[in-house]
Amino acid sequence: MDELLSALKGAAEPTRLRILGLLGHGELTVSELVEILAQSQPRVSRHLRLMVEAGLLSRFREGTWVFYRLADSGKARHMINHLLPLLVQDPGDLARDFEKLKYLRLERAEKAADYFRENALRWNEVRSLYVPEKQVEEGLISLAGDAAQGAILDVGTGTGRMLEIFKDQFTAAVGVDLSRDMLAVADDRLSAQGVNNYELRLGDMYNLPVADNSKSLVIFHQVLHFADDPLQAIRQAAETLTTDGVILIADFAPHQLEFLRDDHAHRRLGFADSEVEVWAETAGLTLSQTKEFKGDELDVKIWRLERKTLS
Repeated sequence: MDELLSALKGAAEPTRLRILGLLGHGELTVSELVEILAQSQPRVSRHLRLMVEAGLLSRFREGTWVFYRLADSGKARHMINHLLPLLVQDPGDLARDFEKLKYLRLERAEKAADYFRENALRWNEVRSLYVPEKQVEEGLISLAGDAAQGAILDVGTGTGRMLEIFKDQFTAAVGVDLSRDMLAVADDRLSAQGVNNYELRLGDMYNLPVADNSKSLVIFHQVLHFADDPLQAIRQAAETLTTDGVILIADFAPHQLEFLRDDHAHRRLGFADSEVEVWAETAGLTLSQTKEFKGDELDVKIWRLERKTLS
């Protein structure tokens, strides 16, 4: 009862309800909330502190940025799940907030698209600045196991490198990317490498242009650190999996290289095992294996997510 009362009190204020509605669309930084709500930073921070204390939100710092997201579980989360559909129907402040959020994300997407367009032809060179690619690719092949011998999906396919390294295993493959320039480079590259039975589709990781229950393997290779909402991307990918399907995530371990945000359009500075484990649980999956690769400045990890086994 005390937990529920605390959550109710924490939400019972107009600005705090607006914050809940916004975070229902994914994690946001303090500065982003300040921009959308058009309120002072101290005032927004005070609301956020009260909501964290009430168990409604989680707060985490990453370099110089502080992110907030909705609580993952508990009575507070149960209450939020009932509130969110009601908040979406609000015709006033929240409707305007959602419009601002949409434009803020569009601006970020345009910035990322500009980055990918400028770097499309030398993408592998850019990506190899910090990552021991050969080791990571061998790790992906190892962790994929039998899942690679079916229909695979590469989310954020870039130059199509993942389709290339799995070309002798899959029966069919789809590469999805938001950048037409990247897809053009991928098509040229894959054709030159003699890769067969693949499709390249323009698409969004939050609304994948593939059928549900159709993929034995989904790959996110150095993609999620660009994402506004990694959890939603994992949820979407989970819906495309067959019963014994696997998701492989290759990305950076937590680090403090802030320049990657400005120079390379990164939103997140890597991910911890605990965060990936929460994504898996929320998407109805389990984190079954990990591999780590040490670099000079950045460490890379691979996480294997599988369907939970029913006991």
